[in-house]
Amino acid sequence: MKRLSVLWSLPLILVMLCQMPARSQTRERADVPAKDTWNLQHVYPSEEAWDAARKKLADEFPKVSAFKGTLAKSPDRLLACLKLNTSIDKELTRLFCYVAMKSDEDTRNSKYQGMKQVLRKMATDYSSRASFIAPEVAAMDDATIAGFIRKEPGLKVYRMYLGDIQRTKAHLRSPAEEKILAEAGLLASAPGSIYSIFANAELPFPEITLSDGQKVRLNQAGYGRYRAVRNRADREAVFAAFFGSFDRFKQTIGTSLSSQVNKDLFYTRVRSYESSLHRALDADNIPVEVYHSLVANVNRNLGSFHRYLRLKQRMLGVKQLKYSDVYAPVVEKVDLKYSYEQAIELVLDAVKPMGPDYVAVVKKSFDERWIDVYPTPGKRSGAYCNGGCYDVHPYMLLNYNGQYDDVSTLAHEMGHAMHSYYSNKTQPYASADYATFVAEVASTLNEALLIDRTLSTIDDDDVKLSLLMNYLDGIKGTVFRQTQFAEFELAIHQKAQRGEPLTGDTFTEIYADILKRYYGHEQGVCLIDDRHCVEWAYIPHFYRNFYVYQYSTSFTASTALSQKILSGEEGAVGRTIEFLSAGGSDYPVAILKRAGVDMMTSDPFDRTMVVMNRVMDQIEEILDRRK
Repeated sequence: MKRLSVLWSLPLILVMLCQMPARSQTRERADVPAKDTWNLQHVYPSEEAWDAARKKLADEFPKVSAFKGTLAKSPDRLLACLKLNTSIDKELTRLFCYVAMKSDEDTRNSKYQGMKQVLRKMATDYSSRASFIAPEVAAMDDATIAGFIRKEPGLKVYRMYLGDIQRTKAHLRSPAEEKILAEAGLLASAPGSIYSIFANAELPFPEITLSDGQKVRLNQAGYGRYRAVRNRADREAVFAAFFGSFDRFKQTIGTSLSSQVNKDLFYTRVRSYESSLHRALDADNIPVEVYHSLVANVNRNLGSFHRYLRLKQRMLGVKQLKYSDVYAPVVEKVDLKYSYEQAIELVLDAVKPMGPDYVAVVKKSFDERWIDVYPTPGKRSGAYCNGGCYDVHPYMLLNYNGQYDDVSTLAHEMGHAMHSYYSNKTQPYASADYATFVAEVASTLNEALLIDRTLSTIDDDDVKLSLLMNYLDGIKGTVFRQTQFAEFELAIHQKAQRGEPLTGDTFTEIYADILKRYYGHEQGVCLIDDRHCVEWAYIPHFYRNFYVYQYSTSFTASTALSQKILSGEEGAVGRTIEFLSAGGSDYPVAILKRAGVDMMTSDPFDRTMVVMNRVMDQIEEILDRRK
């Protein structure tokens, strides 16, 4: 029952799942075969049908007000209210998913932006009307709730929802205050919205000339592409110019980020939490020890990260590694190409360890047009999975260009799709929505299965080196980099809670200290230019309150699962399917523990470090043999 509450940030969530710059191999949408586009008619047969459904739903909103002040009177009264609330939530989410995906087909079409604005206003209106539900449930005691469930079995569907309100009742306010907080939803999204518009549309990005005479514009996509060029001087120029743009506006962006942190602190104090971290993690009942342990584990294992960086230095053949080198390709003349049809076969082959039912559903997604495959003019960049159409099926957006990374992205998003498919198929709507904490587990599990299968079919050392380094780059970007972000995010929130100022310069100082420590700057492992320490201003994740650490925890959890599955451990596949099917029927730490992964211990992280060092052993073995 959390989908409505995340409706505001759904577009951001979708993109965050796999943000990557789109390449230039676009074709007109009319030239893309229908089989390679998603079929949104499965959601609504037409835009007219969408609008009719929207108007019909709006007529339902006033009905919820009739339940105000009556939820504690009888079990059937409570059940009727929750059924109505669920029905409205489900349809509103479906409406939003449709228009968001239509908009992503061509972001230049402002019609869909207007339709999304209409829905956001509708969501605010309904949230305000229904804001009495949680306070009234909270006013009941555990014994009353348990008695209601015994008398009315239909309430069992809402066990987690009701129990969660009871668990967090100390942080709920009066119905009148909750109504005000609901009305503030549009205002609360302002810092992130302002940053997004400025950083993506209005920040004056530079244009530079590369060593081959090519003039390139370093916007977000341009930086993502040209930071990985082979010429080292070009990379340094790209870093200097791109981050120079952010440095010129660091006080403005600092004010935006400071407003976000202060917004978080406002809700923390209003809801009487110990800290913004406690409030963020309490939504899914995640102990703060999980967060602190992640940061501590990563800092204890920076030696493994530095080993990776020294490997990159060795393979690049440079005397001193610099921060502008970390995205550079380390293997010459390896350009794996896969048609989309070949990618489909590779993914289907890779997921065979998950069993025939899993493979059949993956094949179904290809056959029934769940996926929008190729880049087209105006199409949203990156890749995502949208599992919000509960009664239909998940959808995936790709920008497929035939590289191995594109195959890996397909596997990644398919993991999300399978998670949503199993959860939506198994759970009632009220408990189908899984927590962000586990969202990346299924996706990165698929990636692990893919690279294991791919490596088993390749004998060429250069290709193996490329794929093994690609895997290490994933650990760098997911485990170490996201934890680096998490440590920065914790530091700036703690500073705000102490009443200390947050400016662009302050953010840069904090980020520089963490960045240099992670990359071994003082030890000479990787040199960090002070100009690059404004990187914090480029990261949109910081506008999602304590969100990024979950990329790291999910990766370590999926590594633990993949090792169990690939080693043939008895029951591992069955437990994993149960995990995918659990949705939000329990708290994420408990769901993962039943799958055999205990996030309250260091075991998942330790397993990840073992795999990481094993991969580095393989790379060094190949390098030494060739030497």
